[in-house]
Amino acid sequence: MVYGIGNPLIDIIINASDEDIARLGIHKGTMALIDEERREELLQMVEDRNVSYSCGGSCPNTIIALASLGVETTLAGKLGNDSYATIYRERLASLGVRDELVCTDKQKTGSTIILISEDSERSMNTFLGANRLYEAADVSEESVKNAEIFHFTGYMWDTASQRRAIERALMIAKEHHTIVSFDVADPFAVGRYHKAFLHLIKESCDIVFANREEARILFDNYDPYECCRSMGKLCRIAIVKDGNKGSFIAHEGTIIKIPPKGTPNPVDTTGAGDVYAAGFLYARTKGMDIEASGMIASILAGEIVTQRGAQFSEEKAKELRILLESGGWRYR
Repeated sequence: MVYGIGNPLIDIIINASDEDIARLGIHKGTMALIDEERREELLQMVEDRNVSYSCGGSCPNTIIALASLGVETTLAGKLGNDSYATIYRERLASLGVRDELVCTDKQKTGSTIILISEDSERSMNTFLGANRLYEAADVSEESVKNAEIFHFTGYMWDTASQRRAIERALMIAKEHHTIVSFDVADPFAVGRYHKAFLHLIKESCDIVFANREEARILFDNYDPYECCRSMGKLCRIAIVKDGNKGSFIAHEGTIIKIPPKGTPNPVDTTGAGDVYAAGFLYARTKGMDIEASGMIASILAGEIVTQRGAQFSEEKAKELRILLESGGWRYR
């Protein structure tokens, strides 16, 4: 079982014109953190539009992708006591993810309002809400203890209570030999917690994912190969993703180059890193070697960027599951 603690964010997806985006004072194509007042303002201004919902958040994306491939998964986090929480829970259940999401009356469910313009550009407005109140007491010792892998992301370092929750989970994981998987997830988080992340990687993590920019900030080096080598000295398995150039994996002093898979012209790279992590963790739960794990990660990341959004459709997930289980992925 893969156990993830993350930020469950309900994605509220709305089509909008460039005029709408300009009127709302949004910088097109960017991601902005917003407060509750701004969230209500955006929702009111687009309340007459057609809206679709999906489960979002970096760690949830990874957990959902794993579940779609047939891996037993559990997601922990915090929701508000509102209709968005109900939608999120129902969607998770339909996707086959067991949830340990706790509710609070003190904040509303976290959300990302995604405005999609006519050229398919996504402008994202994220309200963290109840996520920020997740705390150590919310962590299930039994779930961490019984998991094969515990997965979390750098976003959890943004509040003291979330950080303490992760530290408690890491302590339990260490005591019970649960494999710890950490996705650095955000260059801005690395900038804020540079020293803390280096210490975290060295002391607590078995598998670490970073993209080229995150690795550059961590190790003050523009060469992703050298960054991977440096990170490989701190943890058992270090992975640096280099966009459409592929990725590097360091393991026991050896660095493996994983080629990119899929289209050179992506439709939407949102969630590609989350799905890469899912592919790698999937392969590890199946006992595959490092290179095979990297190849499967690269294949899945190459597939997700051919569509909009960070989750595979039921049909696509079934197709990929057959590909992986049959061994057909080796010929991709």
